[in-house]
Amino acid sequence: MSQTVFRLGILINPLAGLGGSVALKGSDGVAKEALAQGAVPMAERRMLQALTPLLNQREQIHIYCPAGTMGENVVAQMGFHYTQVMPVANDTTASDTQAAVKAICDHQVDLLLFAGGDGTARDIESVVDEQQVVLGVPAGVKIHSGVYAITPKAAGQVVNMLLDGRLVSLMAADVMDIDEVAFRQGIVKAKRFGEMQVPAEPRYVQAVKMGGKEVDELVLADIAAEVVSELDDDYYYVMGSGSTVAAVMDELGLPNTLLGVDVIYQQQLVASDVTAQQLLAITADKQVKLVITLIGGQGHILGRGNQQLSAPFIQQIGRDNIIVIATKTKLEALQGRSLIADSGDPLLDSALAGYYKIVCGYRDFVMYQVAEPSDVESTC
Repeated sequence: MSQTVFRLGILINPLAGLGGSVALKGSDGVAKEALAQGAVPMAERRMLQALTPLLNQREQIHIYCPAGTMGENVVAQMGFHYTQVMPVANDTTASDTQAAVKAICDHQVDLLLFAGGDGTARDIESVVDEQQVVLGVPAGVKIHSGVYAITPKAAGQVVNMLLDGRLVSLMAADVMDIDEVAFRQGIVKAKRFGEMQVPAEPRYVQAVKMGGKEVDELVLADIAAEVVSELDDDYYYVMGSGSTVAAVMDELGLPNTLLGVDVIYQQQLVASDVTAQQLLAITADKQVKLVITLIGGQGHILGRGNQQLSAPFIQQIGRDNIIVIATKTKLEALQGRSLIADSGDPLLDSALAGYYKIVCGYRDFVMYQVAEPSDVESTC
């Protein structure tokens, strides 16, 4: 199993759930009253329960968290490797939660795990990048949002699935909240405030499991539709080799070099079957995204059949502009083995390691990791 370090953000709203035990039906604006009535903070305990299933794999995890009751107390107590990202005042507010989210996400975490209720989810949704994967540990009085695990332990089990290299689908889940003033009067007024990307167990439809040429074509069409729907006319797109990428070109109605690299801009072909040097020249000083897939059975995304995608080119565009597409069948065939980046530059390959959001269909994604170079060598 790969030893790629999983970058986990931890955030606790220490006031979450305070109003429940003292019948205040929420915690928004009544935390001091709840404490005065004898309410006991539970959010830290709930996060501890979520992190307990991860103890056996803590050497694979580095945590980024705020100080004190917003994360560090629990993380330090449990012996995880961590980096404190910001100090915390005694009386925390929604603005502290929002500042903590920004500080954590500055470290490009693979997953932001937070403990709170619907109010906390709202605070996070208001500032988090739409591509950031999050998961809530239920600790509030109100849990109407779809961004939470069923239980704290279930949240930890989802993270373990990621660490074990299992396919974990991503989906957009609603952030909901109710009017607590009305709720205290017996009136339920729920409202949708947005959505966030959350991990979930793989949701395979039977057709994908069955395989076969006709089904493969349908899945590739779905992947192509998703990629095309997200094309940005301000970017040049470098299209890697392979039949999965070819499906995207087919969707665009453009000729494709199956075993080569093409370049498109504003959904038009700019250059076909380019060399490494040509690619650098065409994309210099431009905004660029790269669309690539993996070699079936091997898991290579760079360095096998696409050497035109040189280390200088990858460094030029940056990891955040790499779009990986693959069918779940291809990923399943790896049997948990990590993807491999073999650019010829070990330092770059190390920088590319970590978890990626893989496009597997239309609005269908999974989290999957690219291995550290040392991990690849140890399995050879």
